[in-house]
Amino acid sequence: MTDKADNICPQCNSILSWKNQGYFCDFCQQEVKKTVFCPDCNEQLEKLQACGSASYFCNHCNELKSKSRVKVQFKMNSQA
Repeated sequence: MTDKADNICPQCNSILSWKNQGYFCDFCQQEVKKTVFCPDCNEQLEKLQACGSASYFCNHCNELKSKSRVKVQFKMNSQA
């Protein structure tokens, strides 16, 4: 398993870059979507941003979750 700080392409395992307000794999030439899940109930989390800081909130557990504990998943954006 990779370090949570690493943003790795799920297809080729190269490091993702940040382009046009989202993650991008330069090797695969595709956009990649980052989704975070609750470490306790596995529901998708809501990202809260304030004063330059980001936190995550679980609507199912009804509580804030530490970003060091969240489960991060990267998926290739499907081209319709």
